[in-house]
Amino acid sequence: MKKAKRNPVLQRLAERLELTLDERSESARLPAPALLRRCCQAALRPGVRHAQISLVMVDAEECRQLNHDYRGKDYATDVLSFPSEERGFLGEIVIAIGVTKRQAKEAGHSAATELKILALHGVLHLLGYDHETDHGEMARVETRLRRRLGLPAGLI
Repeated sequence: MKKAKRNPVLQRLAERLELTLDERSESARLPAPALLRRCCQAALRPGVRHAQISLVMVDAEECRQLNHDYRGKDYATDVLSFPSEERGFLGEIVIAIGVTKRQAKEAGHSAATELKILALHGVLHLLGYDHETDHGEMARVETRLRRRLGLPAGLI
C-alpha cells in the first residue's frame, strides 16, 4: 500500500501552532484535532513562527456566565475569545457546544463543521479582529479563509 504524501505547506503550518483542546462539556464531539488545528492555522499571519491556542468546549450555562462576567451580556453566545499578553500564547477560545449544535442545525451542516467555523472565528478575534467595530474587515478575511478551507458561508 502506497503511503500518502504530506502537504509541505500544511506540515509547516502544523509546526507553527500548538492547539490545546479542553472538553468541559460532556456533549462535545470534536472533529479530529488536526482539522481544528488546520482551521486555526489558516488565520495565522505568515510571520507567526509559533503560537499556542487553548480551545475550550463548555456547556451553554458556563458560556452564558463567561459572557456575562466579561462582556456584560447575559446570554450564551457561540464563541468567546480571550487574548493573552503572554508571548507565544495567543489566548483561549471558548465554544458553547449546545449553541454550536443549534447553529449547525439552523445552517444545515454538521456540528463538526460549525466547530471549525467557530474555531476560525475565535482565532481572528485573538488576532485583534472585531466584526462589531471594524466595518467589515473581519468578515472579508473570514469569508476568504472559509473559501480556502472549504467551509460554508457564515453568520457575519
